[in-house]
Amino acid sequence: MTMLADLLASVFDRRRVRPVSARQSGGTLAELAHELVGGAGEASGLATAAAILSGYAALDDAGKGAFFRMLAVEMNIDPDKVREALDIYETTPSKDTYRDFATAAEPPRQELIRRLNRVPGATGALVRMRADLLRLGRGEPDLEALDLDFRHLLASWFNRGFLVLRPISWESPAHVLEKIIAYEAVHAIDSWDDLRRRLEPADRRCFAFFHPAMPDEPLIFVEVALMRGIAQSIQTLLAEDREVRPAEEADTAVFYSISNCQPGLAGISFGSSLIKQVAADLSLELPDLRTFVTLSPLPGFAGWLAETAQDISSADGQLLSALGAHYLVHAKGRNGMPIDPVARFHLGNGAIVHQVHADADTSAKGRGQSAGLMVNYLYDLGRVAQNHERFAATGEIAMSPQIRTLCALAEKTIQPGKTG
Repeated sequence: MTMLADLLASVFDRRRVRPVSARQSGGTLAELAHELVGGAGEASGLATAAAILSGYAALDDAGKGAFFRMLAVEMNIDPDKVREALDIYETTPSKDTYRDFATAAEPPRQELIRRLNRVPGATGALVRMRADLLRLGRGEPDLEALDLDFRHLLASWFNRGFLVLRPISWESPAHVLEKIIAYEAVHAIDSWDDLRRRLEPADRRCFAFFHPAMPDEPLIFVEVALMRGIAQSIQTLLAEDREVRPAEEADTAVFYSISNCQPGLAGISFGSSLIKQVAADLSLELPDLRTFVTLSPLPGFAGWLAETAQDISSADGQLLSALGAHYLVHAKGRNGMPIDPVARFHLGNGAIVHQVHADADTSAKGRGQSAGLMVNYLYDLGRVAQNHERFAATGEIAMSPQIRTLCALAEKTIQPGKTG
């Protein structure tokens, strides 16, 4: 994997270009942007692109917002030209008329982003630029439309074919380990000792996707516990005094934390590929592994309880688990999809809602967002494709008999009109 990553990195390496500031180049960022799109020279284009990137990096939020609005307005499509080109293509379809239509239908800002990406290190800079756009452009239709162009290009550049899966261990470089600590979004890593307990023991694994243009930046990573049986609580799984077992004795791989690392890649999904690739690799390494499950939070459950006025003051663990099962299976948004984001992710990947556990996360965060519940999503590798197709086509949720039983119990408890 390391040799492949190095090879891909060499493919993505580019001639070094000394960046200059917008002031040194003698033009504003808007002028430089138009110059870059309109120019044809490679050397001058690289210098101009570097000037834009360095100039952008020096802007405050107001300046970045102004830059995005310039791209949204001045480098948008011309609807009249699009309509004219489409009419001509419809009347006389040919290679040339189709090319003219495609050219008119693509906003110049897409070509700008492509040309910016020719500069060494630009891919990471553009990911950070999109993070700014998502943060600053929320609620502005023009900027939200601009984001579609960023997302379209980044989805192409970060497709599965370019991603490299690497194991993360206690022997990994310190700068990578520091980022694992910083990016962990599910169960906070409180110290280096905490990280060591998650990486060093023989029955623990961690894997991350990297991109050759950002070789030191994990894109997403998953932490795995190798166990006998299915984990039912995170505090037991992460206990300092737990017994470490040889990996060869494990029959179950528990994916207990999946963290996206780059805000600028929001909406570009790597999680499905990551889980399936890790499961396949672990199956080859440890043939006795038979079960692949998550131990996941229900991040919207506490809010749903409050919104639907469900009284859990006297609920025991079984009843609370039943309410959690009902929430996962029946609480839907206007689009008919589950309102819980983690449920949407795993069900969309073809997983099965397998079991819900009470008092499974007793941390303040676990109580606050999930009322202490956690859920196992089961990845049956022989059925994930079928489950995914049914969920995508009809919204059908694959679930275990235990979940059906819990849902039936919840139906006897939930008041009509309070199902959410």
